[in-house]
Amino acid sequence: MSKKSVLLREYKRKIMVNKFFNKRMELKKKIISNLYSKIEKWNFILKLQKFPKNSIMSRLRNRCINTGRPRGFIRRFGLSRLELRKLAVKGFIPGLKKSSW
Repeated sequence: MSKKSVLLREYKRKIMVNKFFNKRMELKKKIISNLYSKIEKWNFILKLQKFPKNSIMSRLRNRCINTGRPRGFIRRFGLSRLELRKLAVKGFIPGLKKSSW
């Protein structure tokens, strides 16, 4: 189980990313487009840099819902490989079973 402070930090980052997502995308589109001069684009870049660092999507880390484990994360289920195996063996995930050789 991850520390509660780490999980709380990730939760705050998710909120921040969702809050600034549309604003960031609008500025990025303006920077890429050819409608604006270089000076205007530079001003858009400066505005983009003033947003909080935690509003950047790449700072988010996928974590297991149950344990908060960051490694071995499987997106389809939102679980780490260890938790997925436990739940599959117990039969809590429909249509998924542990293979045997």
